[in-house]
Amino acid sequence: MMSEQNRLSQEEITRYSRHLILPEVGLEGQLKLKNSKVLVVGTGALGSPVLLYLSAAGVGTIGLIDFDTLDESNLQRQIIHSTKFIGKSKISSANNRINEINPNINVVAINEKLTSQNAIDIIKDFDIVVDGTDNFQTRYLINDTCVMLNKPFVYGAIFRFEGQTTVFNSNNSACYRCIFPTPPKAGQVPSCSEAGVLGVLPGIIGTIQANETIKLILEKGDSLKNRLLSLNALKMEFKEYKIAKDEDCPVCGKNPTITELIDYEEFCGLKNLDDNFVIEDITIQELKKLLDEKQNIQIIDVREQIEDDLALIKNAKNISFSTLLDRIDEIDSNKKTIITCKIGLLSLQAISKLKKAGYKGEIYSLKGGVTSWVNDLI
Repeated sequence: MMSEQNRLSQEEITRYSRHLILPEVGLEGQLKLKNSKVLVVGTGALGSPVLLYLSAAGVGTIGLIDFDTLDESNLQRQIIHSTKFIGKSKISSANNRINEINPNINVVAINEKLTSQNAIDIIKDFDIVVDGTDNFQTRYLINDTCVMLNKPFVYGAIFRFEGQTTVFNSNNSACYRCIFPTPPKAGQVPSCSEAGVLGVLPGIIGTIQANETIKLILEKGDSLKNRLLSLNALKMEFKEYKIAKDEDCPVCGKNPTITELIDYEEFCGLKNLDDNFVIEDITIQELKKLLDEKQNIQIIDVREQIEDDLALIKNAKNISFSTLLDRIDEIDSNKKTIITCKIGLLSLQAISKLKKAGYKGEIYSLKGGVTSWVNDLI
């Protein structure tokens, strides 16, 4: 009698019928999908469409690794999650949705952070790793681990209206370090929470990642290896860039100098930048009261660009986030300081940045930013 892994049940035949009639998939291909093991790092914007389509396609074992909880602001783009899971772990939310889509899937849920200490042990059990992360240190960690374990790495990244994707380390192709040998300086590239992202963009990029993953499993079609696909969603324009393996790459080159996992926080200039500061906020009503009472306060707007609208609070001083440390002397530590931005996210990062630089004054983040000020008070 054939084992369960080498056959499809009648329910699976019905479920995957549109695959089975494709000559490029068929029974053999569907069994490859059933017996494959894919790890998705991150269950957020990119991870959501990847997980939805891989589970629907019948990938037999899907690993999820994430340590975050679901925030309401995630729901604009992280479509695997739903409102009822706000405040709960993303792992539990994603696991629940996968089971709803396809109860045949074996879900390996890992509610922790991927680190240099656990990456080898986690990734070694999977065939392919898909990048659903939003930071450089984890991408370098995934890349180096995949090179050392000889695993394909399906990469994706998004920013505002632009995204890119490719396949690294597949059949001796280029790795992430071949085209990004060094990370940008800490704080140089704003995150999506600072700069924003079009909600549908990760859906497009993530779906392409899922497509590349399925092609790798089926061993069909032309992979994106050694090709970087870039999308400008405003222009709806795709561009393709050829990338080449760097024979001098410190990880995948002929004479690698990095042969074990390193401290990626330090490599990306983030060492000692993860101190846990208590950051207090202030509501617009509280700020208005301080202004009405003419208290000795200063308001610092850290937006990079101030729109020509009513959002700039009167008497606020603009010191952009990128120049904050260069202009720290302009912030009077003897005054109660309120930091504001557009929606109250960048201001939190600005305060953290100031405190790490040694700022000792009384400082608050304006909750909801100038957007709330406009909506509620003007």
